[in-house]
Amino acid sequence: MKTKTPKAKNVLGTELKGCSDQPKTGFFRDGCCNTTEEDFGAHTVCAEVTEDFLGYSKQMGNDLSTPRPEYGFPGLKPGDRWCLCASRWVEALEAGKAPRLVLESTHERTLDYAPLAVLQRHAIPG
Repeated sequence: MKTKTPKAKNVLGTELKGCSDQPKTGFFRDGCCNTTEEDFGAHTVCAEVTEDFLGYSKQMGNDLSTPRPEYGFPGLKPGDRWCLCASRWVEALEAGKAPRLVLESTHERTLDYAPLAVLQRHAIPG
């Protein structure tokens, strides 16, 4: 059974903010990039996806742009915010395809994958 971690923190050490309700994102599909030990993919990076990233993700075997109504997934389009797996975001970064991210909505577990300075260089201002 999935249980949420109370009072989750973001990479800045403050309370984790929501990422997206349209489309509804997160490991728990609650709009937040919260996580637990059960989230083996670490869906912790609140990213604003781009056409470039969506193409890269599809090429890597994870098609995020095609709707999958049987799973309640509308498909993503550029500009949507989505909780990405931290390891996939790092892979995309190394390939020059990483989307920008929202620090206040990116779970602190992401720091196990990338240092704060790298995340800050790819953050959406504000």
